[in-house]
Amino acid sequence: MRLSVNVNKVATVRNSRGGSVPSVVEAALCCARAGAQGITVHPRKDQRHITHDDVVDIADALSNRWGPSLEYNIEGDPRPEWVDLVCDVKPAQATLVPVAPGEVTSHAGWKPDEHRALLEGAVSRLHDAGIRVSLFVDPVSSAIDWAQEMQADRVELYTEPFARAFTRGSAEAEESLAVYVDAAEHAYSLGLGVNAGHDLDLENLTSFRKVPHVSEVSIGHALVSRALFVGLETVVKEYLRVLKAPSV
Repeated sequence: MRLSVNVNKVATVRNSRGGSVPSVVEAALCCARAGAQGITVHPRKDQRHITHDDVVDIADALSNRWGPSLEYNIEGDPRPEWVDLVCDVKPAQATLVPVAPGEVTSHAGWKPDEHRALLEGAVSRLHDAGIRVSLFVDPVSSAIDWAQEMQADRVELYTEPFARAFTRGSAEAEESLAVYVDAAEHAYSLGLGVNAGHDLDLENLTSFRKVPHVSEVSIGHALVSRALFVGLETVVKEYLRVLKAPSV
């Protein structure tokens, strides 16, 4: 599994005070120096953390100072201005994520057959721009089948249910893990790539990395929170060690 670091929370801290400190560009470059294989951002309509300018500035920094070996992933709901921005920036990957009014963070994947016209148009435009498309889905066959129907290249499995199960003990964790194994196997059988993200951390990732066919995990909140105490470069390396350790 490759590690893509979501730097939204760095922007949240900056926006709480205004100005440009801490710099999300420097955070992205620090993660790259530490060995992260990707950077993820999620520019929301209200710009509560990542802004339009951040998306462009990070793209420029990664291209000019790091090159194509570091993958840029832009998440968001496919409103027209978001699609315009992503098509202009041309990241390696765009991850389409549903947004519910008033939510603090994403809490569910796309529901099959909802927002069909919106998604079809967005996926088509993103593909025309040469961008790989991933759909954020719950770990159920119907959602994965629908992602294939929408001509997505990958699915990103929503992992908060696994994270919650993990906190309730090994029995529930193993039961939940089996759901994700089945989901990943199903996606793989359809020719879809598999990503995963939401509430993964150093503890539960040791179990989740056993899920087959997962190309990339996107981790932000837990990683940046720990970085407050040990430093961003250190915590990125901690996650990379977990991802590279042999499964048992």
